Amino acid sequence: MVSRRNALKGAGLGGLLLGARGAGAAEPCGSAAAPAWARGPEGQRKADLGNGTFLNPLVAGDHPDPSILRDGMDYYMTFSTFDAYPGLVIWHSTDLVNWQPLVAALRRNIGSVWAPELCKHKGRYFLYIPTKKTAEPGSKTTSWVIWADDIRGPWSEPIDLDLPRHIDPGHAVGEDGSRWLFLSGVDRVRLADDGLSTVGKPEKVYEPWRYPDDWEVEAFSPEGPKVLRHNGYFYLILAVGGTSGPPTGHMVIAARSTSIHGPWQHHPRNPLVRTGDVAEKWWSRGHATIVQGPAGDWWGVYHGYENGYWTLGRQALLAPVTWAPDGWPEFGGGDLSRPIRSPAGGKPGPHGMALSDDFSTDKYGVQWNFFSPAPDEVARLARKNGVLHLKASGEQPSASSPLVFVAPDQDYEFQCEIDVDPGARGGMLLFYDHKLYCGIGFGADKLVLHRYGTEHGQPDNPFGRRLFLRIRNRRHVVSIHLSKDGRTWQRGPRGYEVSGYHHNVRGGFMSLKPALYAVGQGEVRFRDFRYRAFA
Repeated sequence: MVSRRNALKGAGLGGLLLGARGAGAAEPCGSAAAPAWARGPEGQRKADLGNGTFLNPLVAGDHPDPSILRDGMDYYMTFSTFDAYPGLVIWHSTDLVNWQPLVAALRRNIGSVWAPELCKHKGRYFLYIPTKKTAEPGSKTTSWVIWADDIRGPWSEPIDLDLPRHIDPGHAVGEDGSRWLFLSGVDRVRLADDGLSTVGKPEKVYEPWRYPDDWEVEAFSPEGPKVLRHNGYFYLILAVGGTSGPPTGHMVIAARSTSIHGPWQHHPRNPLVRTGDVAEKWWSRGHATIVQGPAGDWWGVYHGYENGYWTLGRQALLAPVTWAPDGWPEFGGGDLSRPIRSPAGGKPGPHGMALSDDFSTDKYGVQWNFFSPAPDEVARLARKNGVLHLKASGEQPSASSPLVFVAPDQDYEFQCEIDVDPGARGGMLLFYDHKLYCGIGFGADKLVLHRYGTEHGQPDNPFGRRLFLRIRNRRHVVSIHLSKDGRTWQRGPRGYEVSGYHHNVRGGFMSLKPALYAVGQGEVRFRDFRYRAFA
């Protein structure tokens, strides 16, 4: 029998009940007109409202599986980057609300990166990286580790930990100083003292709490285990219910033990976070980490899909956490649709970065990534005098590696001046993966139209080898505009509706990203890339 309190928590109301009288309380969804985000560079969404409150998402756009590290008064966070390389961009904050990217820690394609773990032990930084095998040579399903003595790098080359059946590593240190990785399942494996190899084989350590059978979920899928030591207990925070599928599936649960070796006791009020209704603002919420704020209060970082915007991927969310009298953590913030009081004691800084690029500085890795690159892919890329030179590869985007970046907004446009060699074709896309994208390109004689990952038309090109292209994504309604001089624009021959370009249709757990591509023979040159978001 599920208690009334647990039933309310399962319906997504537990955070509201908890937070209604305390710090971090959120107003119920629908209690007032939907609040507006603050705006950062180019009109991008920004969480910090400038009045002592913030509005989720914490980091907008495709930033799933957040792994957060407090290091003194600094905070660092990274996310799953899947097939985008360079990958594992590390973000920095001093107040938990405003974040800026620092560096891409992973340079070599070792597979599709799922749910990394960023930690620090005895003065050294570690990234534990699970990968799924891809079509690229040398990729495999396993977990890796890289390390650095400075968070900004250089980071080491990946070391294979030989864990072929697990993802989602969570680093933990036992009461005896032993080091462990907790894994999907929930299993664990011991680490050597230097953290660079495993000792023995993974073992089962906990059978997670199960939700009622009549809840709409994707699968049981225990994953994302994170271990926190607090007030004499080890707390195990994890997700069940499946990452995607039904909006009500993914959830946060907890267990605790007085020893890293167990036994583990279920939280009596599981689940701590769950979307209970499709009318809520944030869907499929889970994969949480608990971290202490600058003033000593507590916060949870997890991910979720924005209602109506599966295409943006899973976005990073921040919610208050309190410790109940019985010693258990409780998540506040409700469905996170309303502003929440910001963490106290931090030093606010700038947030995000401009996505427009005049190609005078190197933003490769921090903004631009190749999708599923070959080992020598970076050799295609050069910057000279404010021009991005991209060597052509393949005959169409489905057989090439486009340059992509994460889009943070619901409503935006991007444009670029492009010129092509006689045997090359170049253009711009909204790109999910090699089998799902749309956009436009051109060669010397023909325009090339793309939809559903195919070429579906090649009308004559009246512009020649130099063309300005603009793609507008106005809440999934996509229009294309062309110009000879960048001042007078005309509508392109096709428009698109892309609300179905997402994981629940295609799989892969990724997002729809702006992209540049170059195919055929020769080179394509890109100048004055511009991004703009609309309110």
